[in-house]
Amino acid sequence: MHISFQVDSAQGARQLDTDIHTLIVAGWAGRDHAAIEHHIEELAALGISRPSAVPLYYRVAINQLTQAEQVQVVGPDSSGEVETFVFAAGGELYVSIASDHTDRKLEAHSVALSKQACVKPVACSAWRLAEVADHWDELVIRSYIEENGEQLLYQEGTLASLRTPQDLIAGYTNGAAVLPAGSGMTCGTVAAIGGIRPARSFTMELFDPRRQRTLRHRYQVEVLPEVA
Repeated sequence: MHISFQVDSAQGARQLDTDIHTLIVAGWAGRDHAAIEHHIEELAALGISRPSAVPLYYRVAINQLTQAEQVQVVGPDSSGEVETFVFAAGGELYVSIASDHTDRKLEAHSVALSKQACVKPVACSAWRLAEVADHWDELVIRSYIEENGEQLLYQEGTLASLRTPQDLIAGYTNGAAVLPAGSGMTCGTVAAIGGIRPARSFTMELFDPRRQRTLRHRYQVEVLPEVA
């Protein structure tokens, strides 16, 4: 999958063209083990199976990665969730923002299939990971949904509640410090305010309070009929 990013760095802005051939969704990526276990038990009560490992790395088909502002899903039961997106290009790691859009109805049957069923929107801009690594925990991810004609805050939290990219990468690569070239990984999300629910518009942000800059991407969702 050929993809382009506008990279804003201390050296100025430039375009980065890269090929991503491996897409990984890191699930159960929180740092608080007790909170993760509590969430697992909550989901088990809804019929969703326990993960086989924590964190758990889901492989998703690379053709599901998109920078489009209009996406299509089948049925009314999917929703987005904001995550940082770390990828390797040219021997360096970069960070952007992505949505692990997921089919919630299918999730009760198979988490892996529910993730594969939906596209994964990613922003068109990125930062060098090295420029934010020393204050990673201060970065804020947030998302907004459009509901009843209003834009509502849907998610918000600092990255201090989630595992670092270095930790997640080491878990996936069995100890290696960097992702293999051409790989991209989403790195976990924060809770939905008011509960998980679908929306026709999803806006996601990554905010850097040190440098007062934001990565942002918005996409519209077209629901296709679910026919039998």
